[in-house]
Amino acid sequence: MRTDPKAPWWRTPFFAVLVIAAGGLLAYHNSFGVPFVLDDALAIIANQSLRSLGTAWWPPDELTGLPISGRPVVNFSLGLNYAISGTAVWSYHGVNLLIHLACGVILFGVVRRTLLQPALAPRFGQHAFELALVTAVLWTLHPLQTESVTYISQRAESLLGLLYLLTLWCFIRAIEPGASRKWSRWAVVTCLLGMATKEVMVSAPLFAALYDRTFVAGSWREVWARRRRLLLALAGTWLVLAWFVARSGGARGASAGFGLGVPWWSYLLKQCEAIMLYLKLSFWPHPLVLDYGTGVVRSAADVWWQGGLLLALLAGTIWALGRKPVLGCLGAWFFMILAPSSSVVPLVGQTMAEHRMYLPLAAVIAGGVAALYSLRCQPVLRLTLAFALTLPLAWLTACRNRDYATAISIGEDTVAKRPDNARAMALLADYYHRAGKLEKARQWLEHSLEIQPGVLPVLNNLGNVWQELGEAGKAVACFQQALARNPRDAATRNNLGNALILSGQVPQGIAELEAALRVAPDSAETRLNLANALARNGRMPEAAENFAALLKAQPGDAEAHASYARVLQTLGRRPEAITHLEAAVRLQPGDAGLHNQLGTALGRAGRVREALAQFEEALRLNPAHEAARQNAARAQRMLGGN
Repeated sequence: MRTDPKAPWWRTPFFAVLVIAAGGLLAYHNSFGVPFVLDDALAIIANQSLRSLGTAWWPPDELTGLPISGRPVVNFSLGLNYAISGTAVWSYHGVNLLIHLACGVILFGVVRRTLLQPALAPRFGQHAFELALVTAVLWTLHPLQTESVTYISQRAESLLGLLYLLTLWCFIRAIEPGASRKWSRWAVVTCLLGMATKEVMVSAPLFAALYDRTFVAGSWREVWARRRRLLLALAGTWLVLAWFVARSGGARGASAGFGLGVPWWSYLLKQCEAIMLYLKLSFWPHPLVLDYGTGVVRSAADVWWQGGLLLALLAGTIWALGRKPVLGCLGAWFFMILAPSSSVVPLVGQTMAEHRMYLPLAAVIAGGVAALYSLRCQPVLRLTLAFALTLPLAWLTACRNRDYATAISIGEDTVAKRPDNARAMALLADYYHRAGKLEKARQWLEHSLEIQPGVLPVLNNLGNVWQELGEAGKAVACFQQALARNPRDAATRNNLGNALILSGQVPQGIAELEAALRVAPDSAETRLNLANALARNGRMPEAAENFAALLKAQPGDAEAHASYARVLQTLGRRPEAITHLEAAVRLQPGDAGLHNQLGTALGRAGRVREALAQFEEALRLNPAHEAARQNAARAQRMLGGN
């Protein structure tokens, strides 16, 4: 940033950083305890690649359609958080906020240097610092940004924003007279990292060229003559993006494509509605919604005015690029960054999402600040009016963060604002289920199915809830309905088998579990359920075979070792039973019940002294374990008698 040695302290870059940071902390002070929501469960908690920084560079391919899918820079940043705090959320939110504040600071630098370019300096140069600071602060504090900052796994958007802005910042520095070559190198590096962060980065080389033509070179001929090597180097990073897309294949292909059952024209019509909503939320940020669902528009008549206005804005941007280049550049920033997610390529997840406005919002705010500055009044009054918006925006952002306080609160907020969103209802039901509020979970799952009948995961979840409520018969009906939707779904057949057994239909339940195992022979859960069911039904040899197969695949399952031991004892294979109980105790040395079970087996084998040691260890772990106390007393009497 250019620093004027004669500038007062309140017009220095340090002061700008201080104001942006203080405003951001004020707005997001209550976000550090926000729990994992929506995609966070799969992107972070279930993401095994985060457990080591060596594997964090490669997000697993099986986690498709998530903010981390095929995006190694995002995944690695989450891996760093995991190394710091595991699954404790404070460090994730801290890094998200630091990224956002860094974006605000870089945006300030980009806007300030742009206003000092020859094309704008005569009109805005005198107040470039103040205008840039107002723009950056309003952008940083705007409530529309909360989804990209408070929703942890949407770091993909804010991290992309940081790298996009850094690329532009370094490019601007690189094209200044007498600039060091390091700025060109850093522009390419940040652009390359951006390509490994999110596909939206694809427009960065193009916008850099447009910026040069608009504010510096003045024509495309001059841009090519002066900057072709740098621009070609930036464009070369597209190869990196192409490589990541090709390598991750299904991971990114599940996020975007034409084979998703959504017609391209229907998705495009939906984007007419979406972009008009984004613009409205830029000026009036209410209501804000975390999950807009997957709805599309089937007829152009349903979005006629949004489509007409959008076409007018596009036409105006194209016209302005030729006649009013500065205004056209603002419009191009807005449309070029939105294009990858808001065009004709259907995206999995949501057909509308507020986080897509993270960077485009800068164009809206910059244009608004410039318009306010152009009012016919004293410059101080204009700037005062702009700064007056900062506190209300900070307050609104803090209020929005309160909606995220718990998974249930943000779920309730979403379904209240989008009462037709069946997916949000199912997710809220899942949050209630985890909280033990089974009746609430049942109600929301049934509401979800009323809006969108026959959704297999929702039917499965409803069956599980009915089962926990003690209504095994109703659970069976749900699982049968789900299985009718997909007879090859092993998880549903496993659930049906368990429900049948609980409802007293044991032979039918065992048959379903066996069928599930034929579909998915590697399912440890199904094999364990089948082995336990066979044991309870007295079919011990078959139960033993299934336990043996399970432990061959998963030798670290203490519960399976203990259950297998009970079957082996029934079959009279006591030495083998003791071996498996010893393995269970090694795996879970703090389980008093396992120590007592091992002691009982040792006592029956005549190894009373060893048995007494196990009973005493069980009592040390749990002094209230009455069975272990009685067994220990019996063992002491036997030893005393010897």
